[in-house]
Amino acid sequence: MGWHAVDRRITGAALAGLLLVTGLATGCGTGRAADSPTSSPRPSTPQARPSSTEAGARTGTEAAYRKWGIEPLAAPPAPPADKPASPDPAGGTGGTGGTPDGGVPVISDIPTEEKIVFLTFDDGAEKDPEFLKMMEELKIPFTMFLTDSAISSDYGYFEKLQDLGAGVQNHTLTHPNLRTLGAAAQKQEICGQQEKLKNRYGTAPRLLRPPYGNWNEDTRTAAASCGIEAIVLWRESMQIKNMQYQRGDRKLHPGDIVLAHFRGPSELKGTTMTEMTANMLRRIQEQGFTVARLEDYL
Repeated sequence: MGWHAVDRRITGAALAGLLLVTGLATGCGTGRAADSPTSSPRPSTPQARPSSTEAGARTGTEAAYRKWGIEPLAAPPAPPADKPASPDPAGGTGGTGGTPDGGVPVISDIPTEEKIVFLTFDDGAEKDPEFLKMMEELKIPFTMFLTDSAISSDYGYFEKLQDLGAGVQNHTLTHPNLRTLGAAAQKQEICGQQEKLKNRYGTAPRLLRPPYGNWNEDTRTAAASCGIEAIVLWRESMQIKNMQYQRGDRKLHPGDIVLAHFRGPSELKGTTMTEMTANMLRRIQEQGFTVARLEDYL
């Protein structure tokens, strides 16, 4: 309706109401005239949205977790620019036990405040194709400490896991109790496996896990002479349904290294390796942790 047709007897209140209606109809703000020099619209801040690729990947990962009966783990934080447990030239590890005598350090956890743990699988006796499928779908980072006598029947199985991003590290040639061996025999076990793994998987390992967690000073010296940078132990070991904790509080701590094994139903009382792994991931998720890659921190 044109302004000239408005009855002059309209009260001031009615005129104000008409102006309000007119302003709303034209999309203008109620506090400014349309031709005001300060009436330009305030630019809106666009909301960041994940790309379709990121959203699709997240949806696919969540579906994979549901398939395996597990609540999704949070994504791990970005790896640190400087590894908090990198051995220094003197043999130290930046906070996990320096060894100025030149022997390699012995590590059970990584110094960090992030709620992350590191998964490690030992030996290589069980070669479950379902575990390979599980790791491919869940994209869980983990490290393999491999024994030649256990993996030699199917080197290719562990190559497939390596292709998924799993680290390949040293667990000796024949899985002996190193404390029962002399210096020369220990060196043969460690250096021999270094050579085998380098030839099979393309890179010489940097880390050693002594079988049963048993080591002595000859182990540290032999490991250093073979090109090993650190001996890696653990804080928790996965059994079948629950973890065995070294600390009295019986809970995970930031930076803990968790031990599991390539084991099947014959050793797990009828439980498969994938069921054991699912139980382990549940225990981690229940305590508010997620999984990061050990080699990114050590």
